[in-house]
Amino acid sequence: MIKYLSFIALIVLTACSSPDLSDIKVPVYAWLGGPGSATDQEIMTQFTDLKNKGIIGLLYNGGHNPETYKRVGGIAHEVGLKFQPWIPTMIQGKNPKLPPELYAFNGLGESAWDKPAYADYYKFLCPSQEEVYLFLEELYGQIADLDEVDGIHLDYIRFPDVILARGLWDKYGLVMDREYPQYDYCYCDHCVKGFQERSGIDIRSVEDPAEVEEWKQFRYDLITGIVYRLSEMVHSKGKEITAAVFPGPNSVARKIVRQEWDKWNLDAFYPMNYNDFYLEGTPWIGEVTREGVTALDKRKPLYSGLFICPRPETKGQESDPENHGLLPEELEDAIRESMENGAAGICLFTPGRMTDVHWDVLEKAIRKEYSLN
Repeated sequence: MIKYLSFIALIVLTACSSPDLSDIKVPVYAWLGGPGSATDQEIMTQFTDLKNKGIIGLLYNGGHNPETYKRVGGIAHEVGLKFQPWIPTMIQGKNPKLPPELYAFNGLGESAWDKPAYADYYKFLCPSQEEVYLFLEELYGQIADLDEVDGIHLDYIRFPDVILARGLWDKYGLVMDREYPQYDYCYCDHCVKGFQERSGIDIRSVEDPAEVEEWKQFRYDLITGIVYRLSEMVHSKGKEITAAVFPGPNSVARKIVRQEWDKWNLDAFYPMNYNDFYLEGTPWIGEVTREGVTALDKRKPLYSGLFICPRPETKGQESDPENHGLLPEELEDAIRESMENGAAGICLFTPGRMTDVHWDVLEKAIRKEYSLN
């Protein structure tokens, strides 16, 4: 009897200590990775904390194993969070199902398999090859079949950056004032032949391929084709499909990663409006949010992705832009700019980068009413 009363008391105490989430005006999602060696109880505690802080859904990166998403998604649902596995698409590491010839080639004839651009993990697949689509269909399909997931979230659904965001130039010691062949993909035999059949142009014989608009469109269409097929497959299973995309789409995404995402048949879009990468302030977040909302013409919701500074006190001394991001005093402005320019909500990259002061700002900012500009 004493144990029973103690259990009841614990339930009452937990209910009383839970924050009131009914007055939240801004839907908040979060990109998150794991689970590593975390136990079910540790994951439950983490997810409960995130929900109590106002997050309503997770875009969760946990590898390729469906069992991981079955386990973690079940816990997310138990807590009351929406749950979408967040899985890279065109970037794939070494995998026995993916022979080297399926990887993209740059304008110098170098393969992303053994000579990737910028970083070793930049091993991009070629979107023109059927075997690539079939690999992705199997990967996403078996995860979309799980009752514990609400949908699929695509990442790296693009080509490599033909031009890096301005804030990354110093990191890689580059001046990217135009499109250079070593960063321009894909010039494999499949892509070259397919483009020639469509346009009559042998792109390898063109002095400056960057001047050929049809060549750009061909590659936009290759990525769009992958998205359409994956969307139809995921939708056939009764699940949603979304994607992390570059800002824009016109000002950034098309120009630097060949993403024409306003033409994609997705259920929601999460542009990575990481202003520090472009050496911009928070007003820029509003500008690219409005651009994206306008391009989508209200067909589907757009959630503004915000990049958080993990160590605000040392941001000025950090040379790597990966350690930059929104300071606590910038976060409210970033949310306001997003919402006043038509975003349906925001998405944090990542909760683990949020300081206590960030959370305090978020708690107040997501309870405010914002009017469209």
